[in-house]
Amino acid sequence: MGEISHGTDPTAGFSRKLLLIVLSGPSGVGKDAVLSCLKKSSSAIEFVTTMTTRPRRHNEKDKVDYHFVSEGEFKRLLANNELLESANVYGNWYGVPKEPIVKALKQGKDVMVKVDVQGVANIKKIVPQALFIFLTPPSMEELANRLRNRYTESPAALAVRLQTANSEIEQASMFDYVVFNYCGQIEAAVAEIQAIITAEKCRVPSREITLL
Repeated sequence: MGEISHGTDPTAGFSRKLLLIVLSGPSGVGKDAVLSCLKKSSSAIEFVTTMTTRPRRHNEKDKVDYHFVSEGEFKRLLANNELLESANVYGNWYGVPKEPIVKALKQGKDVMVKVDVQGVANIKKIVPQALFIFLTPPSMEELANRLRNRYTESPAALAVRLQTANSEIEQASMFDYVVFNYCGQIEAAVAEIQAIITAEKCRVPSREITLL
């Protein structure tokens, strides 16, 4: 019988690289709810909280749902290049802090951030190898119902959000994956995102994240 060769290991060149996962989608689609479920089941992922200057809603927690800051503090961070990306949405500033992302990657952790659709184009320029996932409603009618049931917008503001959402959905081609978030089936959307992450971990060639 022939002997097994103990030469160069053919798998030696393979390694699972770290991921920067960008979750986005129109307002009201359920990004926060999906993130909350992911946090409970994905201990290996570092979730970086988005900063915003908008007022905190009664059911939101600071540094959990968002990191709520003053406009002055936000502009200071922006001027010091401490934000990965920033955007003004509905009159309020949103931005992703850079330092916790760099820290987590150095610690060997995958990182997930939530951004508005207009911020995705900015991140793609800075970190083109990031993993972009678009969370979408099954229909505009369902999205309208979700926004109405939040009771946070006037009819005029609701109309603006729906118009914006329609244009955002048209930009889904910017993303690597699209996940539908059906009403009452949030676990299915979370499972799809987890499956995407698993598949990307096995991807050849792997994504190479470079962020200074």
